[in-house]
Amino acid sequence: MKKSTILHLRFSFSFFLLPIFLLAFSISEQPKPQTSLLCFIILHFLVYPASNGYNSYFDKDEESIGGLKNPPKVSIELYRVSLLLDAIAFGLGFLISSEFAVMILIYGFVSKAYSHPSARLKKYPVTGWLTAGVFQGYFTLLLSIIAINDIDLHSTLNSRIQLPGILSTLLLLGSYPMTQVYQHEEDARRGDLTLSRKLGIIGTFHFTALVFTVAISGFIYYFYTYFSITKALLFPVFLIPVLIHFSVWYLKTRKAPDSVNYRSTMRLNFISSLMLNLYFLFLWVG
Repeated sequence: MKKSTILHLRFSFSFFLLPIFLLAFSISEQPKPQTSLLCFIILHFLVYPASNGYNSYFDKDEESIGGLKNPPKVSIELYRVSLLLDAIAFGLGFLISSEFAVMILIYGFVSKAYSHPSARLKKYPVTGWLTAGVFQGYFTLLLSIIAINDIDLHSTLNSRIQLPGILSTLLLLGSYPMTQVYQHEEDARRGDLTLSRKLGIIGTFHFTALVFTVAISGFIYYFYTYFSITKALLFPVFLIPVLIHFSVWYLKTRKAPDSVNYRSTMRLNFISSLMLNLYFLFLWVG
């Protein structure tokens, strides 16, 4: 396999989506070890890399992208490998349940529509934003819950599961424009009008701050209702490093717009993902 193919699969980028799986695991009362592990492998070593590779093949980025500062040129091998990974993920999904496998298939089709020229949801600011938020958040949390607890989809139709599903989508809807904030020039060259481009750099910061505030408030209510007031109050405490970095970066950007770059964006992604992962692990252990 070519080095460029491996790089574009961006396995390390799965870390940024790990909080959704850990949230699903931490709110599960009796997680099943075997199906939980299989779900983790399918998502983070097959589905997400396949999506990354497929999108990279059609985007053909020349500048930095999420998890890859200097993307090499893509080849047809990347396209084939991404389809193979999706096929393996779909097949393995049946070891959990047919419902889970179908949901994995749906996720794969949606992720392809995001960048494929025939649909290219990415070029539509609201549609692309909603698609990424709903499927990487709510939809992924539900399929993770199904696998982790070895239950069917109907069993997820209660507030203990639906509410965090909605809130996880809110978190992603808030953070997603920030992942695009340094790519305005390249997106403009391709004709992709992302939500971040539409909002502008400072507008993206304001939008993210607003949506995050709503999402965090919702999670505090959720953890207070289903866990304890202590765990509810500790959630924003865990996120203080995120707030500090975001605020410092915002103030720098107001004075120097060139502060919006790949390095700062990836640092924010890493800090927010790390703190969320740590909190959800704490929630599970505690």
